[in-house]
Amino acid sequence: MTFNKNIALILTAAGSSTRMGLDCKKEYLPLEEGTILSAALKPFLQIFTPQILIVTVPQDDNGQALKALEADTFIKETIKSINIHFVQGGNTRQSSVYNALEYIESSNLNPEVVLIHDGARPYVSPGVIEETIKNTINYGAAVPGLMPVETQKIIDTDNFITTHLERKYMTAVQTPQGFYFEPLLLAHKKALSDKKEYTDDTEIWGTYVGKVKVVNGNPENIKITYSKDYSKEDKTMNINTIRTGLGYDLHRLVPGRKLILGGVIFDFDKGEDGHSDGDVLLHAITDALLGASGMGDIGSYFPPEEPKWKDANSVELLQTVWNDIKKAGWSLINLDCVIKLEKPKFLSHRNEVINSIAKALNEPSDKIFVKAKTGEKLDSVGNGDAVEVWSTCLLSK
Repeated sequence: MTFNKNIALILTAAGSSTRMGLDCKKEYLPLEEGTILSAALKPFLQIFTPQILIVTVPQDDNGQALKALEADTFIKETIKSINIHFVQGGNTRQSSVYNALEYIESSNLNPEVVLIHDGARPYVSPGVIEETIKNTINYGAAVPGLMPVETQKIIDTDNFITTHLERKYMTAVQTPQGFYFEPLLLAHKKALSDKKEYTDDTEIWGTYVGKVKVVNGNPENIKITYSKDYSKEDKTMNINTIRTGLGYDLHRLVPGRKLILGGVIFDFDKGEDGHSDGDVLLHAITDALLGASGMGDIGSYFPPEEPKWKDANSVELLQTVWNDIKKAGWSLINLDCVIKLEKPKFLSHRNEVINSIAKALNEPSDKIFVKAKTGEKLDSVGNGDAVEVWSTCLLSK
């Protein structure tokens, strides 16, 4: 995924993990294909390459953070081409982040945006990351947040309620937190002298710079804090996720273009008018898969204004997206599609189209079904001027 800003990423892992009640750092515990720390980093590297990656570590880390990251083979290979540095943290989160910001400043790379993410949040989704980045670029600062489930109150020192708060005006913030780099660095420098300990960077930004935009967080994006948050038996979090996705696309049919559906070329005198090859079926499937995984949409992956996607093969576009989704841990349960097309008749091509989609996804054909309807000679489809597709999918993780 391409963003029009240079982005630095800070992964905080300098804490002592004392609340876990363990003899080792929680970020280095096994999880999925690697460790908690590698799982926290992985979704970021699946959607963009940071200009610089900083991992804050304890004073006596002795290379353990690098070892924890390289436990995941994807991370091990990817960070070979990344500007990565391990920076000693401080006694507080605030001081650790400041050390990282100072290190970035000393590197003379001058990133425009910095993302700060907890090394103990291994279940952040690419969709949350993308929304945080987009809104940081638009507003200067952004953070994912969730409305509290319980009604919130403010109490005094004697435990009497003093203020009744409205939940609709409250949010529980998560990470990553995104900011423009220079203003955040200056705000941190000012915060050093005010003798106040800030619990996160949005508070520092709010004190010295301005407002922070809140985007939709994800309830699965938990921070591992206590031993109950981590299961030693299966070395994974007790989270099983099933998600649906919906994709839709509509293309005009014009002479001089090939009619392509699901990677299969139909013998017809009209074809889809589009920036790529116009395969409306694969476009809808791609959007359904991206929606279910929370990893964006086809337009953000392959912006139509970029010349390199002109007449692009939609099979290759789908495979690029699907490989990223599988790397994020998702599996396909089933895919169901409806094509609305007046001519040509679809039924005789159905098995060929299903097998073509299955081959593109490297999935069994019995997970995929495609059916077709006509426009009953109504609207643009019924008049033979367009083809329309709906696609739904079910993913598991």
